[in-house]
Amino acid sequence: MRHKIRAGAALALAAGVLAGCGSNAPEGQGGGAWSYTDDRGTVVNVDHRPERIIAQVSAAGALNDFGVPVAGTFGPLVREDGSTEPEAGSVDPSKVTDVTGAGYGEVNLERLASLKPDLLVSGKYAEYPGLWHLVQDQEDAVKKVVPTLGVQQSGIALPEAIGKYKELARALGADVDSAKVKADEEAFNAASQRLRDIGARMRAENKTILAVGGTKEEYFVVVPERNPDLDYYVKELGLPITTPKNPDVAGGGYFERLSWENANAYPGDILLWDARSASMKPEEMKANPVFAAHPAAAANRFAEWDAVAPMSYASYAKIMNKLADQLEANLR
Repeated sequence: MRHKIRAGAALALAAGVLAGCGSNAPEGQGGGAWSYTDDRGTVVNVDHRPERIIAQVSAAGALNDFGVPVAGTFGPLVREDGSTEPEAGSVDPSKVTDVTGAGYGEVNLERLASLKPDLLVSGKYAEYPGLWHLVQDQEDAVKKVVPTLGVQQSGIALPEAIGKYKELARALGADVDSAKVKADEEAFNAASQRLRDIGARMRAENKTILAVGGTKEEYFVVVPERNPDLDYYVKELGLPITTPKNPDVAGGGYFERLSWENANAYPGDILLWDARSASMKPEEMKANPVFAAHPAAAANRFAEWDAVAPMSYASYAKIMNKLADQLEANLR
C-alpha cells in the first residue's frame, strides 16, 4: 500500500518498522573492511566504511538525523510547490542528488553510478523480499552498481525501529551518543508523554480516533497495529485509534479498503488523515457527500498522519508534538 499510493495507483500495500538491533553486527569500523548484517539476513561487505551513501528518502532522513549525510536519494523528495516532502524529513534537497527514475520503483542508473556510491540503504517490509521503492528488476540492476542494505520497516514497535537506524548510523561512523541525539531522544520521550496524557483523557471521555485516507478510486481505514507509529500510539501511549474489521489481506493487512459509498462505515470523534501526496486532503475527501456527512468530517475534526516519516527521535518528536497540538485543538 505504501508503495502504490506513492505512485498514485490503487491502494494496496503499506507499513513501517524493523527487527532486532542485536543481530546487526558491524565489523571493521576503522579504516579497513566494513561488514554489516542487514534485516534481509544479508551480510553486506564493503572494502572500507561507506562514505558515499544513496538512500530512499525516509531512510536518508533518519540517517541524517543521526549524523550520517547522504550523497543521493530516491523516492519523493520535493513537492510540486517546492517544499520538501515530509517523507524526506531533515534532508536538504539542495545538498543531495536525486536519482529517482521516471516511474515508480525506478532509479536513474546512470545518475546513480555517477555518484560513485559505496552503499545504498532502503527500508523493507516483512511481507516482501525486496527493498522499498525499488521494483525487482531495478533492485537487481542497482546491485550491479552498489551494495544494498535493507532495514525492515514492519513488525516491530516505533522505538525499536528508530533504534535500528541509530545502530546503522553508529556502524557508519556517526556519534549517536552525542548531546544532540540525547536531546532528540528526550524530546521524543516528552512528546510521547503528551500523547499518553491525551490518550488517557480521550478514553475517560469515551472518544475515539479513526485513521483514514482516500484516492479517487477508494476510501480506506488504516489498521493501527500494521504501522509502527500508530501501533506505538495505541499500545504504548493509549491513543484510542479504531481498528477496522476487514483488513485487505492481499495488500498486507495495512488497510480496510472501502467504496466511497461506505465512507461512514466507522465512527470516530477525530479523523487522522493520511497526509501523503497521493492521498486526498480532507477538503477533497469532503467532496464525497457520504464522507462529508461523517460527524467528525462535518465538524472539521482532523489531525495529520505522517505515514512514512524518517525513523528517528528528531523526526518523531516533531510529528508527535504536532499531533498532540492538533488533537488538543479538536478536544476543546
